[in-house]
Amino acid sequence: MDRLLGGVARLGMGVAGVSFIGGNCLYNVEGGHRAVIFDQIRGVLPKAVSEGTGVKIPIIQTPIIIDVRSRPREIRSVTGTKDLQMVNIYLRVLSRPREEKLARIYQTLGTNFDDRVLPSLGNEVLKSVVAQYNADQLLSMREQISRQIRETLTKRAAAFDLVLDDVSITHLVFGKEFTNAIEQKQVAQQEAERQTYVVAKAEQEKKAAVIRAEGEAEAALLISKALEESGSGLIEVRRIDAAREVADTLSKSRGLTYLPGGGGQNMLLGLNQPSS
Repeated sequence: MDRLLGGVARLGMGVAGVSFIGGNCLYNVEGGHRAVIFDQIRGVLPKAVSEGTGVKIPIIQTPIIIDVRSRPREIRSVTGTKDLQMVNIYLRVLSRPREEKLARIYQTLGTNFDDRVLPSLGNEVLKSVVAQYNADQLLSMREQISRQIRETLTKRAAAFDLVLDDVSITHLVFGKEFTNAIEQKQVAQQEAERQTYVVAKAEQEKKAAVIRAEGEAEAALLISKALEESGSGLIEVRRIDAAREVADTLSKSRGLTYLPGGGGQNMLLGLNQPSS
């Protein structure tokens, strides 16, 4: 019985020891995170600990878990353009800390390093870049301006050991006066294009009328020339063609149609009559 009680006591001590070690000597680092170790004697250790289970010295060492994944942030700034127009610009930034510099980042900025750095840097860069362009250039040169903002902001953030994976302009909101001016300009441009179309259409119609008149004059000249050469032959041919067209139309009608004329005379406009 005593031996059994002794075994139970040793087992309990072993479980307590394991529990103490697990709770006080081990720590876990999840995926996408790193641990910076603060040592009561040596200070912040220079090398960060990667994912997995790590060992620490109880009381002496404390792990600080830091997220090293890219995190989105929206930076807003109301700034003036080169032509003194106010614009509300929205910037989307994906940032992460340099893993090899985590110890220095924690020492200088703490765990909320992006909150301390990015808003002020973003506003400063936006104001300095936007002030170089007119308001209409922000629309026509948006890609170039976005690239300039990205390069400038990336360079500034690198001084704080931050990596910017993406920087892009998401919204541009102009003042009411400038928006109204753009709308009026668009209306004026559309009206000018409509007037240009009306003028071009009138010019084409004028050219078509001239060509038509020239064609009719040439046709009249040819007819006159033909009459002079053949006498009444052309007129007779025109009369026969007209008679055939009328006869064809009458023959297709549903009712029976009689043409005026004497008995025994051909009803189809006298096609068989000899010409006088």
